[in-house]
Amino acid sequence: MAIGSPYGFAGSVTAGVVSALGRSLPTRSRAATRIVESVIQTDAALNPGNSGGALVDGRGEVVGVNTAVAGVGLGLAVPINAATRKILGALMRDGRVRRAYLGIAGGGRPLPPRVARDLGRRRGVEVVEVVPGSAADRAGVRAEDIIVNPRRRGDRGRR
Repeated sequence: MAIGSPYGFAGSVTAGVVSALGRSLPTRSRAATRIVESVIQTDAALNPGNSGGALVDGRGEVVGVNTAVAGVGLGLAVPINAATRKILGALMRDGRVRRAYLGIAGGGRPLPPRVARDLGRRRGVEVVEVVPGSAADRAGVRAEDIIVNPRRRGDRGRR
């Protein structure tokens, strides 16, 4: 069930079926296009005004936050997990969420075997694009760089 205020009608509830999990939702801002991963697809009637409302299961447990109308009969919700709980907590506490912004577009990439062995990591993030003037640009990050987590497994807290 999707709960929200479509077209200003407060406290509306619609029912539907979760038809897919793990969808990707491209979002656009002035600076870049971002992808919201792992969204829930539902055919519950979402309309303008449902965004931010709860998507609940048959037991009344919140499983997602209604996020987008992707077409007739196609609504998307961000699943409730540790990350969304932090965001919801910040919104309730501070009225806003501060997000980190590097200014890159990239994707996961396996590391070459020798590098993987030396770093104790198998994957990194390959930089595809750097936003001019962003923190990444000012730090000298360039397209084709590979970013890896510097911590080795078992190094908890040490740098």
